[in-house]
Amino acid sequence: MLLNTFFEIFWQNVLETTLLEIIAVIFGLMSVWYAKKANILVYPTGIVSVLIYVYILIEPRLYADMGINFFYFLMSVYGWYMWTRKGPQKKVIPIRWNTKFQQFLGIIAVVVFFFIILGMLWFFNKNNQDYLDEYVFTEGLKLMHVDSFTTSIFLVGMLFMALKRIENWIYWIIGDIISVPLYFEKGLVFTSFQYFVFLGIAIAGLFSWMKLYRESQERDLKAIPTEEKLPVEHTLKN
Repeated sequence: MLLNTFFEIFWQNVLETTLLEIIAVIFGLMSVWYAKKANILVYPTGIVSVLIYVYILIEPRLYADMGINFFYFLMSVYGWYMWTRKGPQKKVIPIRWNTKFQQFLGIIAVVVFFFIILGMLWFFNKNNQDYLDEYVFTEGLKLMHVDSFTTSIFLVGMLFMALKRIENWIYWIIGDIISVPLYFEKGLVFTSFQYFVFLGIAIAGLFSWMKLYRESQERDLKAIPTEEKLPVEHTLKN
């Protein structure tokens, strides 16, 4: 029965989805797929998706969500720049792990973004009692709190992706896991399914970037001259 209900709601959501939204979803999926491959096309495809969502959200006056998508756009532009920027050795930034301090900053950023986004949602909807009454996930827990939390996770994930940090995928995975039941509870089954697909790609992306990191480390090791790899005492004897 539950499965039948899921597919009925899912199909109804598909029928109610506009062509423009479908295009945004397709480009969003392409963006995540290119991210998994560490391909620069992650950013142009992502930019198309978020700009369409900005346009879609104008008519229903969802200004807070529109602002968040515009911030996604700015982060995508920044990420595009970072992925093409070359360092002193004329090389683009490599895939790396965060340091412990950077991990700490990431957690702090999630908390800061959470309160900023929550404040935006409250400011734009404080006089909309229907919105405030509807957005209840469980007793005493507002959906907009969960919304704010997942969005803050995604924003930090985008920042770490721009810096080519492997941990970005961990943030995407956590956010996707929360978003699947979140959007299902909202009745947006099609979007819930989309985040389920995102979750699968994010898990694959994590393992893919870990593999790319190991391969880059092996290449760097092979590039070191043989004498530099030898112990110091061995070099002195010769």
